[in-house]
Amino acid sequence: MKKKSFIVILILSTVSSCGDALLIDPSDQYSANTFWTEPEHFEAGLTGSYNSLYSLYNVFSGETDMITPNAKAYNEANGTDGIAKGSALATTGLFSNLWNNAYEGIGRCNTVLDQLENSPLSAEETGLIEGQALFLRSLLYHYLIDHFGAVPLVLETPDPALHGDLPRSDKEEIISQLLVDLDRAVVLLPDRYTGDDVGKATSGAALALKSRILLFEKRWDEAAAVAKEVIDLNVYELFDDYRGIWYLENENNEEVIFDIQYQVPFFTHGFDHTSKLLNRPAPLKDLVDAYLMVDGKSTKTSDLFDADHPYENRDPRLHQSIAIAGYPYNGRLTTPDDVVTTGFGNKKQTVYKDDVAIANVVANNSELNIILIRYAEVLLNYAEALNEAEGPVDEVYWAINEIRKRPSVAMPVLEARMGQDQMRETIRLERRIELALEGRYYSDIRRWKTAEIVNNGPIFNAADEVIEQRTFNAGRDYLWAVPPNQIDLNPNLEQNPNW
Repeated sequence: MKKKSFIVILILSTVSSCGDALLIDPSDQYSANTFWTEPEHFEAGLTGSYNSLYSLYNVFSGETDMITPNAKAYNEANGTDGIAKGSALATTGLFSNLWNNAYEGIGRCNTVLDQLENSPLSAEETGLIEGQALFLRSLLYHYLIDHFGAVPLVLETPDPALHGDLPRSDKEEIISQLLVDLDRAVVLLPDRYTGDDVGKATSGAALALKSRILLFEKRWDEAAAVAKEVIDLNVYELFDDYRGIWYLENENNEEVIFDIQYQVPFFTHGFDHTSKLLNRPAPLKDLVDAYLMVDGKSTKTSDLFDADHPYENRDPRLHQSIAIAGYPYNGRLTTPDDVVTTGFGNKKQTVYKDDVAIANVVANNSELNIILIRYAEVLLNYAEALNEAEGPVDEVYWAINEIRKRPSVAMPVLEARMGQDQMRETIRLERRIELALEGRYYSDIRRWKTAEIVNNGPIFNAADEVIEQRTFNAGRDYLWAVPPNQIDLNPNLEQNPNW
């Protein structure tokens, strides 16, 4: 997929002149007689649906960790700083970016699906395109629901007469639709691809997304069962080298379930550049302190902790994820000037290595894929859902220990029997550490309803100095504001509480 020409997106870039994000129609400058007549037109339409994901880079990358105790921005950074401080306005760019671009992608998926009804494609070709479009539409709706709550559910090609004044749909209706669509996608899609098709949505990706949606909805038994389906596919496994998951030479490795494919010069991003040169996201002391010692104990309880050398004998994922002054990164020792924002830097989702000097990536010119779903998350989904459904049964221990036994991590396995509450906290910590700086923690602390606790109060840098005051308004900040211009266009669209 990465090698395919992306020129086709040019024919799918039209945006409805009315400005209503729900009405973006990728084919509104082409008639059915001039466009949807050849197999390659449907492939182009599907490519346009995939390409909608590029516009959501700020939501899909690790930048949302800057709204959590994991990290901060060196500046306003697309509004994340204001959200973290509780001072964001309803007009914040990150809100409209997600709303507008998600609905653009949904519109593209809907157009492809509608046109398939009378397509010249074979049944097999039709099924492959339908399955991918259903997966992509479900993925985009998932992110909308996670951040905005219930939203208007549009399942047809955008039409101002039908969709211009839609109110929010019932959330349960949306979730039910996504589950039906993902079940259909599982049937239609293969479990893997080869050659140029690598990177397209698979049946495993549909199942993994379904497990995440069910987990977020606290449907524990179902979430555990679907996560187990992914495990039992025997298609995915943990990549031995934790840091190497994100090296260019290891793209599309056996741990990756779904990612956004980038390629110079067609589609690129700037996460390498902003992480290393601009120190964004800059990890916080709260995250660094959360990494256990190599004996599996916290820094407060382990005999191995040395206050004069606080970063020694820590969970190996600390140094594989975070750059620290005095330790190697990009072929030399990191200096305080490299990590000026908090005293820590991000390594995740960048091409840089510890022992090799790599030339700085030009701004907005990285082709490193951004991973949206990987196998470790599925194991964590399984552990969390099963613990909530049945308590800390053996399979819960197995799932967490699989992650801890990764060769490049080799943390002590869980052996002591725990109660459900203790296991819950253990799983949440493991999830925070394993997925740190990948854009997952912001969703987690909101669905756990802990954001008002962990994201309220001062945050600290490596020197243990207060550098910012965080504020999380529990009556408002669990959901984002619907962009005001969308409410102006559609008076039936209600704003979220207290925005």
